[in-house]
Amino acid sequence: GVVNESAEPLITGTDIRSFIDSGADVILLPALGTVPGISAEFVQKMVAYCHSQGVLTMTAIGTSQEGADIQTIRQIALMCKMAGTDLHHIGDSGYNGIALPENILNYGIVIRGVRHTYSRIARSINR
Repeated sequence: GVVNESAEPLITGTDIRSFIDSGADVILLPALGTVPGISAEFVQKMVAYCHSQGVLTMTAIGTSQEGADIQTIRQIALMCKMAGTDLHHIGDSGYNGIALPENILNYGIVIRGVRHTYSRIARSINR
């Protein structure tokens, strides 16, 4: 770890305003539990700010936690949902460039529940 690579200064309200002014309609934020020093309160504050500005948020696992154990994935998913994010991203640095399939499934179950997750899995992309 590098001291200046952690904590809240990673992204600020000023940064978000700059992105919005440049045309962004979705703001990417670190998923809770993936970047040192990024607290639930901080992400909730940034999500609330983004929503007040009329843009969506996406929390992202982009730091290899997509290969973590199922309990960790479920905890990250629930914390992101509680923070109020609109979109969820699970990274792709696992086996052959994908997250572990069981982690994708469990993340989805936390966000949507079992029946809705299985229904989405079973649907054709052509519908």
